Parts: sequence; C-alpha cells; structure tokens
Amino acid sequence: MLAVCIILGLLVFLTVLYLGMIKPAGAKRSDRTPFMGVLYAHRGLHDNASEAPENSLAAFRKAVEAGFGMELDIQLSKDKVPVVFHDFTLKRVCGAEGKVRDYTLQELKEFRLCESEEQIPTLAEVLELVDGRVPLIIEFKGEDTDLSLCPIADQMLREYKGVYCVESFNPLMVIWYKRHHKEIFRGQLSEKFFTHGKKTVVHFFLQNMMLNFLSKPDFISYKCTDHDALSCRLCVGFFKAAAVTWTVKSAKELEEMQKYFEIFIFEGFLPKDSQRI
Repeated sequence: MLAVCIILGLLVFLTVLYLGMIKPAGAKRSDRTPFMGVLYAHRGLHDNASEAPENSLAAFRKAVEAGFGMELDIQLSKDKVPVVFHDFTLKRVCGAEGKVRDYTLQELKEFRLCESEEQIPTLAEVLELVDGRVPLIIEFKGEDTDLSLCPIADQMLREYKGVYCVESFNPLMVIWYKRHHKEIFRGQLSEKFFTHGKKTVVHFFLQNMMLNFLSKPDFISYKCTDHDALSCRLCVGFFKAAAVTWTVKSAKELEEMQKYFEIFIFEGFLPKDSQRI
C-alpha cells in the first residue's frame, strides 16, 4: 500500500510539474484580436519557380495586394542588419555556400532568390512595403544563445505603425520579448521534433514547450500535421492560449485545421474568399 501511495504521489507531482512547465501566459496575455479574421501567406504569397519566390519583396507585395497577412523570417547579416530569409544557410534558395551571418548586407544583395531576379530583402524594406496594410507574423531566427537580433529588430519594429507579432522556435528569444517588450503578442513555435528525426534532449524540451514557464508565450504556433501533440492540445484546450498553425497546404486542410487552431499560415494554394475566416 505504501509503495502504491508513493507511486501515485510521484505521478501527481510529475503531472503538476509538467503542467507548470508548459503553462503559457495567463489572464494578462496580450490581445489576439488584431490577428484574427485574416489568413497569413507563408513567406509571402510565393512560388519558388516564379518571379515571386519565398521571402521576396515580390511575394510580400502579392500578399498585400490580395489582402492576406504574411509570415516572414528574420536573421542578422554579418554587419548586424536584419534581413528576411528563412534558412540559416544560403544553399537551397541562393545556391551559395555558407550561412547568412557569414556575409555583409552588401554581399548578400549580390545573390538572387531561386530562379528569380529578386534579392534578399531587409526587414526595413519589407516594413516600408507593407506600411501597416496587413498584419505581420515575424519569426525571429536563432540557432544558439546569441540574442543580438532581438534588440536590433525590436528598435526598428517599435517605429513601425502597423500590426505585428513575434514568434520563435528559440525560447530564449521569446523570453527576451517577455522581459523587454511584453505588451507585444509573442509566440512559441514548435512541432513533433522526435517524429521528424530530431531526438536530442533539447528537442524533447522544445517539442513539449517545457520552457513556457519562463517565456510565458501569448500564443503557441504548432505544425498543423502535429496538432495532436499533447503539449499543444493542453496549451490550447486547457490553458486557452491563442493557437496558430503552419503550414496549411490545401483548402481541405485549412477546413480541417479550424477544429484545432484559430490563426492560419498557408502556402501552395490560394484560399477562396469564403475561406478567409
């Protein structure tokens, strides 16, 4: 009997500990309302085989003209300029060796995106283009503990008059925003890393968003095909965090995901007017 009580007590303790670790922002979380009722084009309204590839000014212009919000990715160049680019390496999109952070802005501007004549844009160029016409979901890219992107980009965003929120896979960047600019709607990105072949202890913590107790995200942004992940379901269903999903790739999938999420990032198809939530 004693052994059973000890086991039950341990299970209760571990459950409470787990729930405490994944708990997002509470009642004082930032308002999700400005981001509702809009669909978000993933890296702009893009086609990598066209003149409007991902994270290009052309793709962002198309998204604005179509009335979609947009998701975009930012990281720093070697000379500390925030540029809009998803991968840490240049190989896939630009066919070049090395990482974005290995090149100055002037050097990065020499590359072309996919099969187009588009250059890697700066965050400043994108903000000027959008000019507050649609809301933005801005992903802060960070491979390690270097958080220098946060204060540099934040200074630019403080001067921007449009609606935007920030998110990151790196919880340290979400924590930075909680400490320095907590009124900004901020989110924790995640997915089932173990299912996708990333099985380190770090990926276990990230998959289960077990640093939420430090970063207190206002929303969680989870891969749509991984919507059944326990931590995702608890953050949304039990803790009532705002729920963003990526990347929805068909009209059918968009309809299905409305059972689990409320803000949608799409790619590879053009939603009908009736699907604009």
